[in-house]
Amino acid sequence: MSEQPPAAATGPTLDRVLVEVTVPAPADAVWAALRDPDQIKAWFGWDADTLADEIDFIFVKHAVADQATRTIQFQGTQDRYEVEAKGDQSIVRIVRAAPADQEWSDIYDAMTEGWIAFTEQLRFAFARHRDQPRRTVFLTGVPKEGHEGLLRAALGLTALGAPGEPWAQDLGPDRAASGEVWHVGRRQTGITVRHFGDGLLVLMEREPDEKHPRGEVSATLTTYGLPDTDFAALDSRWKAWWAERFTSAALPSAD
Repeated sequence: MSEQPPAAATGPTLDRVLVEVTVPAPADAVWAALRDPDQIKAWFGWDADTLADEIDFIFVKHAVADQATRTIQFQGTQDRYEVEAKGDQSIVRIVRAAPADQEWSDIYDAMTEGWIAFTEQLRFAFARHRDQPRRTVFLTGVPKEGHEGLLRAALGLTALGAPGEPWAQDLGPDRAASGEVWHVGRRQTGITVRHFGDGLLVLMEREPDEKHPRGEVSATLTTYGLPDTDFAALDSRWKAWWAERFTSAALPSAD
């Protein structure tokens, strides 16, 4: 994982809300989940040997927190988390500085996609698995020759409904899977998956370009409360399915 915070945007910029979600928990509880490293582990990134160091680097050593306004500014960037009380719920948003003449939707940026995914993982943890320990399977790479096309197409998830709508189909190595659409964006999709013990699958895609002619893809499978044998089986079958279709790249930074 990275040892430097991402560089701040250069040139004229405007603050824009990158992602905004409603979390079913009081603002004080959500604020604690953004400040306590043990609680951050329940939603940020994915399982990795360096996750604790990454959390310490981003949320402790390079974060300026204002508890009065419930705002966290990340040093070395123009990114911040904001938590707004809304009765017994909270509004959580990530604000980023984008070039003044562009929208974030026009720019591929790994940090942008990460913030969106992690904020949705935060919402999922509070909505469905509050105070439960998490385990994840993380897969990343590029399509192999003969398996051209990005991840959502490989999984048959190109025609999902709106967030909250049900889905049911074969999913990778899992037959007759089902769940709900969690979030949908230009470059990523989140779905809940009953096969994962009411887990969350977040798919990210980078479209092919000159530098990445086959594109790049990743999948984060988030689980809560699966027995060890069930988690081991999930890990094994998804890694086998992945190895047939995609390369396995080195794990990137969770930031």
